[in-house]
Amino acid sequence: MAKGPKNHGQDWTKQEVKQLRELVKENTPTRVIALKLGRSEIAIYGKVQREGISLRPTNQRPYNRRGK
Repeated sequence: MAKGPKNHGQDWTKQEVKQLRELVKENTPTRVIALKLGRSEIAIYGKVQREGISLRPTNQRPYNRRGK
């Protein structure tokens, strides 16, 4: 039987949400964020959606845009 993440089913603390925001801002991969916070990747995706946080990298050009 597989063991779930350590925070499975627990509410998010303010500290965890703050750390989530910082990790997303640093363009940390979702899997790494999940491991650091002890949550599943699905939990990370759900929380960023509820909090209105974008997982898109901020340091890349938009797609289909070429510099002249």
